[in-house]
Amino acid sequence: MLSVAVAKQLRDFTLSVNLNVPSGVTALLGPSGSGKTTVLRLIAGLLRPDSGTVELDGRVLSGGRAFVPPYRRDIGFVFAEYALFPHLTVAQNVAFGLRARGDAAGARRRRVTDLLERFEMSAFAEQRADELSSGQRQRVALARALAFEPRALLLDEPLSALDPRTRVRVRAELRGLLAALTIPVLLVTHDEADREAFSERVLHLAAGRIGPGNGTSLVQDGV
Repeated sequence: MLSVAVAKQLRDFTLSVNLNVPSGVTALLGPSGSGKTTVLRLIAGLLRPDSGTVELDGRVLSGGRAFVPPYRRDIGFVFAEYALFPHLTVAQNVAFGLRARGDAAGARRRRVTDLLERFEMSAFAEQRADELSSGQRQRVALARALAFEPRALLLDEPLSALDPRTRVRVRAELRGLLAALTIPVLLVTHDEADREAFSERVLHLAAGRIGPGNGTSLVQDGV
């Protein structure tokens, strides 16, 4: 379980959210500027909250004097623009977090090989990231986020960089991959098609708050 109860002063409003994300996909919807990406950055440790706590499976990541740095949080993050290292190969990108963690070279190679096969990117292992299509970059970014077997996964508009035709295909691929995970997944999106394809639960964020009447709802209830 990922539990978040934090406040952060932003330029135009105070972000104040209280939410629980169980295993499975929870979508965080809201208009641009409502604070969705900031919520992810607070969870990932890329921002410090002004107050409150972030906990993952009972472990305090932010709160009081505790602040676990991003690389020790066991949280995968897929950015909207994927944030791959363009000068590195596909294999090097996927292995980056494992190398930073200090995994042995043999273990890194096995993990990267397994993930590239799973994401059907083995043929591109030695290709540079800036030579890939948008759909291929999306798969590499997700493989990198899952490489160290995170205990939670954050997705920030993961299909926003794709053209409409590619988005339909990649959405179907990603739906199958996410369905196989047994960890909390928080998906930020403003796209209703993404919400319908991926999420089991929905949260609506407006001006930094889960709005009145816009709390958690089940997709199967038609909300």
